Amino acid sequence: MKKSCMVSIALLFIWFSMDMTGFSIGNVTLVEAAWNSIDGVWGLIFLFLSILFIIKDTIEKHPLTLFIFVWLVSQYFSHWHYTLFGASDKKINAYNQFFSETYHIIPPSHTVVIPDFYHIVLHIFILSTLSCLTVFCVYNRKSVPRNI
Repeated sequence: MKKSCMVSIALLFIWFSMDMTGFSIGNVTLVEAAWNSIDGVWGLIFLFLSILFIIKDTIEKHPLTLFIFVWLVSQYFSHWHYTLFGASDKKINAYNQFFSETYHIIPPSHTVVIPDFYHIVLHIFILSTLSCLTVFCVYNRKSVPRNI
């Protein structure tokens, strides 16, 4: 089960790494480089917690799982909340302008926020990694002896 989690973490890390460097194919921009923003800090935290989990998974699985959960929640409120519940015209226009150069499999809308292709795949990887880690945590509970 740990190997499945490591594969999921690796896929998420590779995909998210494109956010650090930017990635384009010809004239199509998948994602622009954002290493010098909060995304860079997020990437370093993710890398550090992932390495801890790979080295030892007793307690280290919990901070990584919590981090991935917080990441999913932040992505939800940055993207999907506005897709599901709408947003102001100002928010939609700002969102569409910010992501105007990136590839969309669903065209941007003037009534709701539509995440670009990069973010849709990123969110799928985050959700699958969180699911894998949660299952791993549940099935690998170890009773810790307590000194009384």
